Amino acid sequence: MGRHIVGTVAELPQGTRKILDLEGRSVGLFNVNGMYHALKNTCPHQGAPLCVGTVTGMTLPSEPGEYIYGRQGEIVRCPWHGWEFDLTTGKSIYDPHKCMVKTYEVAIELEEAVEGIAATGSVAIAAAESAAVAEALAEVETYPVKVEAGLVIIYI
Repeated sequence: MGRHIVGTVAELPQGTRKILDLEGRSVGLFNVNGMYHALKNTCPHQGAPLCVGTVTGMTLPSEPGEYIYGRQGEIVRCPWHGWEFDLTTGKSIYDPHKCMVKTYEVAIELEEAVEGIAATGSVAIAAAESAAVAEALAEVETYPVKVEAGLVIIYI
């Protein structure tokens, strides 16, 4: 598993994304409501660059004739054919049980130092692969993201 420091927290404010080339893979890094999510920049439908698509919200379940829009900044729409994926869970909006992004369980932990740089009380986001997602019929790979001493790090 490679460790890639991809920028500082200040360089990736809420609502932004960064497309990276890591170990020969195109990867999209998103800051969604202060949480970082990384996924392979490939739509499972026909291989479009998923992470350059529009980041938007969606219409929420509501009563007939009522339209409630929400989840702004949590949905990425494929630029070729409009397939939508939830950046926070990895699930496809159209068919969340069969087409989803490989997701990771996130925990917060304290780090004392990052490669020799003093970092008292820095916050790290550690990610572990979810077994349930591995059974998906179609998937877009995601990668764990870790924030250490103000640096955003992706592990591949």
